[in-house]
Amino acid sequence: MLRGREREQAQIEALIAHAKEGQSGTLVLRGEPGMGKSALLDHASHASHASHASHAARAAREGGLRELRGTGVETEAELPFAALHLLLRPALDRIGGLPAPQARALAGAFGLADTGTSAEDRFLIGLAALSLLTELAEDGPLLCLIDDAQWMDRSSAEALLFASRRLHSEGIAMLFAAREGFDSPGVPELRIEGLPRRPALELLRDHAPGLGPAARERVLAASGGNPLALIELPRMADALRDDLHDDGEPLPLPRRIQDAYEARIAVLPPDTQTLLLIAALDDAGDIGVVVRAAEALGADAGALGPAERAGFLSTAGGRLAFGHPLMRTAAARRAAYDQRVAVHRALADTLGGEQDADRRAWHLAAAVPGRDETIAAALEGAAGRARERGGHAAAAAALERAARLTPALAERARRLALAAESAADAGALEQAQVLADQARRLCDDPQTRARLAGLRGRIAFDRGAVHDAHRILLDGAASIADLNRAGAALLLLDAVRNAWYLSDPTALAEAEARLGALPLTPQDGLDGFTRAARAMADFLAGDLDRALPPFRELIAVAMAIPSGGAALRISICSLAGISGDFDNGLAIAQSVIEECRADGLIGLLPLAQAVLAIHQMYLGRFRDAVTTAAEGRRLATDIGQTHRVAHFESVMAMAAAVRGAEDECRELAERTIAHVGLHPVMTLVGWAEWALGLLDLGLGRFEVALARFDTAARGPLRHQIMPIYFAPDQIEAAVRLGLPDRAAGALARFEPWATAARHPWAQAVLHRCHALLADDDATAERHWHLAAEAHADANRPFERARTDLLHGEWLRRARRKNEARAHLRAALETFDRAGAHPWSERARAELRAAGETVTAGAPDLIALLSPQELQVARLAATGATNREIAAQLFISPKTVSHHLYRAFPKLGVTTRTELARLDLL
Repeated sequence: MLRGREREQAQIEALIAHAKEGQSGTLVLRGEPGMGKSALLDHASHASHASHASHAARAAREGGLRELRGTGVETEAELPFAALHLLLRPALDRIGGLPAPQARALAGAFGLADTGTSAEDRFLIGLAALSLLTELAEDGPLLCLIDDAQWMDRSSAEALLFASRRLHSEGIAMLFAAREGFDSPGVPELRIEGLPRRPALELLRDHAPGLGPAARERVLAASGGNPLALIELPRMADALRDDLHDDGEPLPLPRRIQDAYEARIAVLPPDTQTLLLIAALDDAGDIGVVVRAAEALGADAGALGPAERAGFLSTAGGRLAFGHPLMRTAAARRAAYDQRVAVHRALADTLGGEQDADRRAWHLAAAVPGRDETIAAALEGAAGRARERGGHAAAAAALERAARLTPALAERARRLALAAESAADAGALEQAQVLADQARRLCDDPQTRARLAGLRGRIAFDRGAVHDAHRILLDGAASIADLNRAGAALLLLDAVRNAWYLSDPTALAEAEARLGALPLTPQDGLDGFTRAARAMADFLAGDLDRALPPFRELIAVAMAIPSGGAALRISICSLAGISGDFDNGLAIAQSVIEECRADGLIGLLPLAQAVLAIHQMYLGRFRDAVTTAAEGRRLATDIGQTHRVAHFESVMAMAAAVRGAEDECRELAERTIAHVGLHPVMTLVGWAEWALGLLDLGLGRFEVALARFDTAARGPLRHQIMPIYFAPDQIEAAVRLGLPDRAAGALARFEPWATAARHPWAQAVLHRCHALLADDDATAERHWHLAAEAHADANRPFERARTDLLHGEWLRRARRKNEARAHLRAALETFDRAGAHPWSERARAELRAAGETVTAGAPDLIALLSPQELQVARLAATGATNREIAAQLFISPKTVSHHLYRAFPKLGVTTRTELARLDLL
């Protein structure tokens, strides 16, 4: 019976009841040591098999939940995926049934196969964990209990949290018990506080019935309602022969609890104390290892008995486990340094097998007082194995410790640099920064210095210090240019990219000039990149005739690569927005995303989705853009790429502007602009400002729209592509206000670019602008005709509809109503299809003015679907199974089923056959 935990029990039981009904949920139980988190996990285990525990459980279906239980182990916090392996061990026989990339990643993480694992594959392992849990839940609802989550290795924590955030309709309940230090963004949390006085008093009476009133009040006051303290403090009094009179200096919890345990350990037999210390310093739960190490130190294996009888150790299930984590802490803390060193040596000697090489390396490191190259090399080997399994946080810890043990300064610097890279790959940017700074102070090797400069620049950029990143890269390139020209060139290319994001022509020109001064040869393989850097500098300088051809050439190169090199191809693809080649850019982005999905490249996928969403937006595929952006935003949030979220929200702001969804557009745009205040990427500001201006234009607030466009075009954005792209909107706003002179600057920006770009859609929009600004009807007529011809060869339906609307308005004012109606009807059809409500209403109004009776548009059924429902429905319409859809979208098959269950009635269908007949574009 748990005293005073009715609220917590009810919430846990509700979670279990929902799992029995097919719904999933996750909860973090957070509290200080001794608050009863483990007891609540035990209650969850019992409640999952009882149909009468409470009103929530009574509502649940009969039958229990299958249970998986894992725990974080402090001494295994540097062993990658140790906690995940412990949790999923009963399900390892099902790994072969997972999609191939997931199966490879998970098998590699658990050391079951020799597979190379990249920095980004840790997210794929989280997806594999989700798939494996879902497979188990197919047999019935599942309960996952993870204790001491704060001590899980980082790789396991990332994987399980990734999986938990994507649970939906699988029938899985996941409970974490954790102290502070377990970061769980996006997961519901229940704070476990101290017990109120009445249940605290009841608990104290249960465990110390003979305690006098004064001592009882002392314990109540000292415990702060901590259940473990209420149980242990009276025991400490017995051990110390102390009646708990107030001495005026109470020790803070949990130190007081640890003291209680230490006092109880002190009265155990010496061999038992030795065995407890061995178990505390190893704590892998292997009885054989602990007993062999004890025998090596002269302790008898029979010493386990007193430890079990005192409640310190359990051997249930053939594994050693402490009764409470603080028992292990107390056993380790009370030992002298030389005792701990002797135990670590004994454990290292005991762990002689190849499968235990990593644990052995850590014990050896703990046993050596000074520097030792042999042990440092062993730890570096452990780090390499951790990296191969995707355990980059563990690799960073092993390399950092190896560096501390390394006698030679150059080797120490190299290992610190590798540790910094691993920390950055694990997302621990502050740790990476500290390690990189330490390595830089020791480093003389040009190769290592180049890596450090690139890493420090990457860290500064990811933390939002883009100006600092630029200077770091320039200085780093200068320091190694004479010794490592290719390394210097790569740093300068990163500096060019940073300057582009900053929209700083001076900084970009400086970086490009230094790059051009390097004596690079074709053998360096950087020719295409240096030409792109030169093109960026030309673009910011306004020389479009020189700038655009290299971009077109790079796009052609990327198009010629059928597969592989996904990161390079998507980087090139992002340049398509400068040259306006959105059709080819779209094809490249789609092929990269297909590759990412097929190969499980989750870490690269958000970048590819951001590029694809931008291209879909430019091409007027607004629903597609929102669907892509919504998935990308969720994935980027789940895997910690929060700097990408603003890219997706800026695209979503543009789509909201087209729909006339004012509140949504403003919220997304303002959030994007606020993000740029922390991470100054000017392209994001451009999309946000453009979205707000387009919103005002569509809603007929022409003066506000023109003022916004004028201001944006004069600010830092003036060097970017966006002022070129929103120039036609600026021209339309000026003309509608009867202020054509205000359009001159916009036309001067757009016309040279459209001429140099040579795309039919750009020529069509340019002719539309000239038609709006024409001084006479004959000139306007000619440009309207040329615009229509160019649109026929272009793939921009939304822009064509806008041309038709404006042309129809012009024809109606010229009293050519029959001709006007044809253009206006075409515009209305496209606007309705795109969900562009303000533009549809304007087209309807013009049609009425042209003498046509216009009814309201048919209901837009697709608009009723959420982005993920639409994505799932489209894939289902192709004949893909739920399992195939789940593998593509990184969700579970049950979640796919849930989305289809919600989508079918919205679309008015009942079968996949009917779904396949719908036009879901």
